Amino acid sequence: MAHLNQRHTQNVNGDFYVDTTCIDCDTCRWMASEVFSRVDEQSVVYHQPKNEAERLVALEALLSCPTSSIGTVENPQDIKVAQQSFPILVEENVYHCGYHSEKSYGAASYLIQLPEGNILVDSPRFTPPLVKRLEQMGGIRYMYLTHRDDIADHQKFAEHFQCDRILHTDEISAGTRNVEIQLTGSQTFNLTPDLLIIPVPGHTKGHTVLLYKNKFLFTGDHLAWSERYHQLAAFYDVCWYSWSEQIKSMRQLANYSFEWVLPGHGRRFHADTDTMRQQMGKCIELMESLE
Repeated sequence: MAHLNQRHTQNVNGDFYVDTTCIDCDTCRWMASEVFSRVDEQSVVYHQPKNEAERLVALEALLSCPTSSIGTVENPQDIKVAQQSFPILVEENVYHCGYHSEKSYGAASYLIQLPEGNILVDSPRFTPPLVKRLEQMGGIRYMYLTHRDDIADHQKFAEHFQCDRILHTDEISAGTRNVEIQLTGSQTFNLTPDLLIIPVPGHTKGHTVLLYKNKFLFTGDHLAWSERYHQLAAFYDVCWYSWSEQIKSMRQLANYSFEWVLPGHGRRFHADTDTMRQQMGKCIELMESLE
């Protein structure tokens, strides 16, 4: 819960504010860029919502903040409207779950809603409003985990929904040793005809990404839009396994077609396949320059 007495001094006056417990995860800034901005390596409110639409996205960012660092001066009577908005539609049957977890340093998670059973991509916070909405949308059949960093409340989701979790063996630790489906090796894995799991060692040894319908690429911490470089990029400063292996993985990933990059950390990117192919080329060039 945000505390008014810890309110960041750079917030503009008004109802919404960010306090100094912010961990600079960027969640609120990409979810509600018209309200939140970055100052001194933390988020602040630079513009108070001026209409209902801006207020809704600000409340969605408040609910998604992993450290509860966003608050309002007045008790928000419309908070239930924001709770009901999750998961938020991205496109087609793909949704952003919100409710980011501090355990994953604020990583985003996604839902793919399918007739044969829904897939949760990485773990959000296990919180009653989201759990209820997921139940209403058909529950969870599989919980696909890109890598060890973004597992958050996976155990609670597995127990509640009785879903099968999927994680590469090189990412298994004491907390994930009971994962139901453990991937091995460096070969791709077809979960269904429309769902392809692709190993991309680099950020971590057993990192994988999920390609859905050759359109939606769920990238975990392997690939994202970078505000620093203004292009698709991998993150050199947080490569925990091997940068050279991550470059090799990115070259292989560039052979696939997709229109969406939906990361855990970093920002989303949407473009036609030709533009995406060009962006992947620029990403690889940047990575090679940093090697």
